[in-house]
Amino acid sequence: MADDREDRVVGVFHRVRDGGRIVPVDRRDRAEYEVEAAHIHGAVDGELVAADALPARRYGPTRVTIVERLGSPDAAGTISRLSIASHGIPDRFPADAIAEAAEAAPAHVVGRADLRDLALVTIDGADARDFDDAVWAEPDPDPTNPGGWRIVVAIADVGHYVTAGSALDREAAWRGNSVYFPDRVVPMLPEALSNGLCSLVPGEDRACLAVRLWIDAQGRKRRHRFERALMRSCARLTYEQVQAAYEGHQSLPVDQVRLAALYGAFAALDRARAARAALALDLPDYRVVLDATGQPAAVEARQRLDSHRLIEEFMILANVAAAEDLEARRRPCVYRVHDMPDPERLDALRAALADLGVPGVALAKGQVIGPDLFNRVLGRAAGLPQAQVINDLVLRAQAQAVYSPVNVGHFGLALRCYAHFTSPIRRYADLLVHRALLGEETPEGDELAAIAEHISATERRAASAERSALDRYRVRLSAGMVGKVFAARVTGVARFGLFVRMPDSGTDGLVPLANLPMGHWRLDRSGQRLASRHTRRGFGFGDEVNVRLVEADPIGARLVFRIEDDSSSPVRSGRRIGRRRAGRRGG
Repeated sequence: MADDREDRVVGVFHRVRDGGRIVPVDRRDRAEYEVEAAHIHGAVDGELVAADALPARRYGPTRVTIVERLGSPDAAGTISRLSIASHGIPDRFPADAIAEAAEAAPAHVVGRADLRDLALVTIDGADARDFDDAVWAEPDPDPTNPGGWRIVVAIADVGHYVTAGSALDREAAWRGNSVYFPDRVVPMLPEALSNGLCSLVPGEDRACLAVRLWIDAQGRKRRHRFERALMRSCARLTYEQVQAAYEGHQSLPVDQVRLAALYGAFAALDRARAARAALALDLPDYRVVLDATGQPAAVEARQRLDSHRLIEEFMILANVAAAEDLEARRRPCVYRVHDMPDPERLDALRAALADLGVPGVALAKGQVIGPDLFNRVLGRAAGLPQAQVINDLVLRAQAQAVYSPVNVGHFGLALRCYAHFTSPIRRYADLLVHRALLGEETPEGDELAAIAEHISATERRAASAERSALDRYRVRLSAGMVGKVFAARVTGVARFGLFVRMPDSGTDGLVPLANLPMGHWRLDRSGQRLASRHTRRGFGFGDEVNVRLVEADPIGARLVFRIEDDSSSPVRSGRRIGRRRAGRRGG
């Protein structure tokens, strides 16, 4: 299982006369931690540290020993180090794994298909740290497939260097995946591989596992073929470059890239996606902009381009081919599965949508649950002020995607069979799929189920660490804005207050009950709105509010707001508040 390091505490060290104490960064941790002088190990007052518990005493606070100094809370790089330490993410490779990576040598073409004359190209974000997929397309010359396309997706052949049972394999399996922060990456593989021999850098021969794909004019896969190959990327392009070149705003640095064919094949795949009604959530992806010193300068939403969707559809097609191939051959496979939404979550979604009171976005009971049902709601919400909140609500209703040796399909993508194949540099699941495709011995039965459970846990751990780092960057940027008023929207309701979000940066915060306008506020019967029995007004999902920032805690990743004016909305007729009828007065 993923290492949660339950006996480790991360917090701020405070020096006292005979030693020190640690105040945990996790506000839920109310324990006291004592550091004796012999266990301070050079930490200074006010520094962030990680500490491990010492043998327990019968009485008194928990004794700990400092094992890592993370730096000043305000220093560049501290936020990512804090997330790494507090989530127990392994960030140091054992010597035997580093040695194996250092001994790796480039692959030769013997025994491989030669794709070096094919104009394969990598397309990634400008801040991408590793390049493990390359693409190519052309119209299918087959007269029986009019309007069809030939596609090649080439993926770094990580399995050539990371063999089953090796030190590299054991470490990759334990880590489960890479973890990405604005200022660094904690890779699944040592840098000699992740940024070296396994990275599809332009102009260099690289071992790959390629899949040739044939699709028709409607984007339906006709057939596919996997092959071990040697490739040479002709360019490392960014999404922005590709989109600008396709739209005629600039030229690419190389001439051989067939943009028209890539976009033509994408258009066909996009038609297939629409036909199967894959879930069409519109969720912003935020990035932290760092200045020259490594400090956060801004948090902004990434622009969503067709070039992003192009690569996504190519990768989805390759992943489907991998899953279908292994299923047809009855080979063990770590599927990427996404189950149907839980009925209780659907009930909560219905209640939240009903509370929004937006015509056309209600979710009636008795309907057949499929991605198309959610898409109708999302389509009606598009362009509304509450659109982002509705997308968030639909996302919350979904099951969590996981890895499993049992195929139950992928609800969100509306696919019967799906597996991760396209990112073996950063996901162990993909490496297992590569080995299975190549006919190598792979785990089965209970062993494979345990691996799937473990890498699902490490994926959740990585997502939590990345999210907490982003939140801390947001709070650090907000720390100098205490006292300012912001436009926000309610994204959550609880008995103790409101959760609000500033839409431009995605920054979240809390409005405690005490910071609402004067009144007797209670959670209404639906659990979706705080309402006043005295004024018949309330605050619920999607409401626009003006809030004043009153507290910013970058270490605890916490912002506290106050409602600046009474921007509450009327409680609709007939809604019950608590155990009393709406509008009834009394204490």
